[in-house]
Amino acid sequence: MEMTTRLAHLDTKVDGRNCDGLVNHNGETTDIRVPLSHTGKRLSPIEGGNLYRLRDRKFLLEDKKRLCAWALGTALLGILLMVLHAELCPVVYQPGSIYALSINGLISFSTGCLLILIIAFHYKDIRLFIIDHNQVDWRIAMTSNRVLGISLELVVCAIHPVAIYLRPDMEDRLGGKPEQNSSTPLCLSSSHKEVMLDVELLLSALMFLRLYLVHRAVLLHSKVLLSASYRSIGSLNNINFSFRFVLKVLMNKYPARTLLVFIMFFWLSASWMLRLCERQQRVETGGMDTALWLIAITFLTVGYGDVSPHTSCGKVVCLFTGVMGVACTAMLVAVMTKKLALNKGEKHVHFFMMDIQISKRIRHAAANVLRECWLLHRTTQTKDNSGEHRHHQRCLLEAIRVFRHLRLKQRKLRDYASEMVDLSKMQMIMCDLSANWNSSYHELEQRIISMEQKLDELGRSFQITSELLTQALHHRRLDHR
Repeated sequence: MEMTTRLAHLDTKVDGRNCDGLVNHNGETTDIRVPLSHTGKRLSPIEGGNLYRLRDRKFLLEDKKRLCAWALGTALLGILLMVLHAELCPVVYQPGSIYALSINGLISFSTGCLLILIIAFHYKDIRLFIIDHNQVDWRIAMTSNRVLGISLELVVCAIHPVAIYLRPDMEDRLGGKPEQNSSTPLCLSSSHKEVMLDVELLLSALMFLRLYLVHRAVLLHSKVLLSASYRSIGSLNNINFSFRFVLKVLMNKYPARTLLVFIMFFWLSASWMLRLCERQQRVETGGMDTALWLIAITFLTVGYGDVSPHTSCGKVVCLFTGVMGVACTAMLVAVMTKKLALNKGEKHVHFFMMDIQISKRIRHAAANVLRECWLLHRTTQTKDNSGEHRHHQRCLLEAIRVFRHLRLKQRKLRDYASEMVDLSKMQMIMCDLSANWNSSYHELEQRIISMEQKLDELGRSFQITSELLTQALHHRRLDHR
């Protein structure tokens, strides 16, 4: 929508300005339109034309998708470098060596590139917001929530371990011994305090927060968002294409694959974080195999008690693993229930065959009741063997009980067959029948109206014919006279 303005001359006084509902010196009322841009700013073709805006919007979406993919790749590269740095140092190379400084520099460089990509992504997002809302000033898009979200993303992406490395000869200058076969849990020299180790441990674990970019990449690269049909139907039904909607679509289309990928990735990452937390205590949970076992039994909420975390960081990791295990178990139960449920055709076939089988058993039970009645009647007529009479009475009561039980089972089966799906289907059928009846009723009304019109025309024709006959008879009488 293009806003037009009707501006006064620059040398016009305040009394001569045209305002909505005000009168100028000439006594004429004029209306103005409030511009969204500054006075004298000229609209570009991209801001003015719909075709240009659509083209620019398409390019911006492609740029956002590309920047998000690059940002996710850079974040994963930083996490992999951090893991490699924590595993190799000080086992392969010592703190302060050129290898440690190189890998630490690469981590910092990837973090800087990630921050630049995040800023570029939000720049494209702001431009897209301006085009979608037909605005000109970019400051309109900078709301408090957007500023807070961008700041939080930059803080999260800027977190990475930055160690203060000492040269190997610094220990001699400080009066200590040089490091030989250092066994510190992180790539730090032995002169660092325990607080520094905790800070490096916390920064290394918090680097996994960069994985929030996964949901953004999934959203921007999903077929749901890229499909014009999805967007058209969704806009008609007021559907917000967020990550929650995309996740629901993925869980409905590929439930097993989605859960398997999430569980495997969470299992490996949580096991490594637990190993990183427990490694400083040099306990059995500091090994990767024991950490994998502990995370697995905690995720499955089994808890054998053979191993347990010893540090506060490890306890927090296990607590979060238990919560995620309960959530994934609930989703797995829902998926399995949906997979094992019968569809409409299978359900109708199953219930139909069960109904036939129960009907056969009911007929057999009714025949047994009649047979036992006849045998009881025959023993009653003889009146000789009272034991046989009581036996047939017991058999008759048992046959009646079986017959009633089968009738009740058939009634329950028919009740189970009428579920909400069938009721909704019946409701749709009734709606279609009602629509057909309404259309037939309207057609019948039109036919009745047309018949009334034809009857009126026929009545008028009869009246005109009778008048003509009367006139003809009158003229004939006159001629006869």
